[in-house]
Amino acid sequence: MKNNIRQLRKEFGFRQEDMATELGVTRQTINAIENEKYNPTLELAMKLAKLLKTTVDELFILDS
Repeated sequence: MKNNIRQLRKEFGFRQEDMATELGVTRQTINAIENEKYNPTLELAMKLAKLLKTTVDELFILDS
């Protein structure tokens, strides 16, 4: 599953560490999600969308 997390994170001026702390996960988790190596739980996806002021649908793109 593709995502726009890195782009939005940079637009908001967040570091991976900042997001990880805010979301209660590790920096490695944020890195793995950004690099499409890990799909977050629904709860984490919703928290990411809220933090980045977008929707889950806008944040994640399902591969065809």
